[in-house]
Amino acid sequence: MTVTPQILLLDGATGTELDRRGVDISLPLWSARAIVDAPQVLQDVHSEYLAAGATAITANTFRTHRRSLAKAGLGDQAGELTRQAVEIAKRARDEHNSDALVFGSIAPLEDCYRPDLSPDESVCRREHAEMIDHLLEAGVDLLLIETMNNVAEARAAITEAQQRAPGKWIVSFCLRNEGEPGILLSGESVSQLSDELSEAYAVGVNCTAAHVTAPQVAALRELLPGKVRIAAYANIGYADESGNWISTDAINPQRYAQYAMQWIDAGATVVGGCCGTTPQTISAIAALLGSFSPAE
Repeated sequence: MTVTPQILLLDGATGTELDRRGVDISLPLWSARAIVDAPQVLQDVHSEYLAAGATAITANTFRTHRRSLAKAGLGDQAGELTRQAVEIAKRARDEHNSDALVFGSIAPLEDCYRPDLSPDESVCRREHAEMIDHLLEAGVDLLLIETMNNVAEARAAITEAQQRAPGKWIVSFCLRNEGEPGILLSGESVSQLSDELSEAYAVGVNCTAAHVTAPQVAALRELLPGKVRIAAYANIGYADESGNWISTDAINPQRYAQYAMQWIDAGATVVGGCCGTTPQTISAIAALLGSFSPAE
């Protein structure tokens, strides 16, 4: 499959894919448990995304912050588990596509959907700095600061990333599915970070429902009209007011891929999948990219 060269195709979900394959992803370790308990399954997940057409994969470091691991008594292993996760991703990359990029995931320090739980900015800077150092020592190609839900923590992570790896970082936000585009779960506007965002390799939106992601992409493109890439990797549903997961039509890989084409039309040049997506999802996007021309 020949993918449109100007589009960087990310992989899809890791945690939900591990769960689908029978790996224990129970809290507090979530997907990090696979680094020790199921490294071959984890490598297989990376490999299948590469085989599906992904030109960038994300190491399984979403929950290898010291703070996250400490909840399971493993805080002092943060550096080592981060290194192992990156090595697993690199092995898959080297076996399937040596030109593919390996990203290092940097998640919110607390709950992705609870911006009120985020520590103060000075704590965020210190803890994200350690995580960034671990990822750079492990040799990732780009830092992926993702699912950011409030301005203070996003700014803290961005500041530390720019100091350590200028221009070699992506930041992606968890935005509200309803209402005005560009609004974080905290109720703050992404526009409050416009100065910092101009230094990014890419700025994006993730973990929104696929069918409402295009307006978010358009809002980011308007906010950042220069050379900064816009990224989008959505999920296949959303949580209702009671916390129940509601799957949308994007559970169908072909339908998800059609949404991805809408994101590209809206200005995205980095696309992939978040929660619930699979290698079949990425394969469907790659298939459409082979003959897709973004709208003028």
